[in-house]
Amino acid sequence: STIGVDFKIRTIELDGKTIKLQIWDTAGQERFRTITSSYYRGAHGIIVVYDVTDQESFNNVKQWLQEIDRYASENVNKLLVGNKCDLTTKKVVDYTTAKEFADSLGIPFLETSAKNATNVEQSFMTMAAEIKKRMGPGATAGGAEKSNVKIQSTPVKQSSGGCC
Repeated sequence: STIGVDFKIRTIELDGKTIKLQIWDTAGQERFRTITSSYYRGAHGIIVVYDVTDQESFNNVKQWLQEIDRYASENVNKLLVGNKCDLTTKKVVDYTTAKEFADSLGIPFLETSAKNATNVEQSFMTMAAEIKKRMGPGATAGGAEKSNVKIQSTPVKQSSGGCC
């Protein structure tokens, strides 16, 4: 699990262009909420991640989206991600509920599993494609190729042992 803010740089290929993603993972920790607002500024995209096995985690998504609306650029791209989709027997937030919620806000939605890598790559590709689409063909190389994608996970209760 992430303690503090985890920063990574990831380079991907999209439509024949190399895009460098700066990824800031704040893990949705409440104690960093005052700090996280500063991470929203200048972000081109924000991925909000919740735990599909934790209803409270999904319930907190609305609050995180309000934070984003308050502190991020008005046209920031958002992506909703339900993680731990591999834990099918423990799942409490079904795909349809989350998809309808995301659709009502006009943001893309994916379910992922960090444990077995399901849709993890796809989530970054989706975000990069959405940013590229918004920036349009007239975007400068500096703007399109230095996009900041910031990851915001909603708080997840720590379970004893296990992965992720």
